[in-house]
Amino acid sequence: MDRKRIVLADDHQELLQEIRQLLTPEFQVLRTVSDGLELLAAVRACKPDAVVSDIRMPGLNGLEACRQIVHEGLCGAAILLTMYDDGQLVTKAIQAGVRGYVLKIDAGGELIPALNSVLAGGTYHSSGVRRRME
Repeated sequence: MDRKRIVLADDHQELLQEIRQLLTPEFQVLRTVSDGLELLAAVRACKPDAVVSDIRMPGLNGLEACRQIVHEGLCGAAILLTMYDDGQLVTKAIQAGVRGYVLKIDAGGELIPALNSVLAGGTYHSSGVRRRME
């Protein structure tokens, strides 16, 4: 089985390792980074199939890093993994080309389906976000 290749970004190391452990059985985690500038460099170097990034990170926030990644055509399957369920942030993410928006509280049950959806060319918003958007 050819596992899809992922780059993860979050400035909380413990959560980053938990997400890596969650994804490793189904995906190949190429690199984990802790800020947006490192994320851009990792994506340019590794050419992953998908990116999962927190929004608030030092150096460059995850939303802006994902905007640049998508705009430069480096990776179209970008997911923001965040604790913020703010509708304005979701709208900004969509405008930036981000195709997945998953709340950290929903990650255990929804991050893998979100990755599968965006990797197949679709979009995904976690249940907490969908409830807020209704």
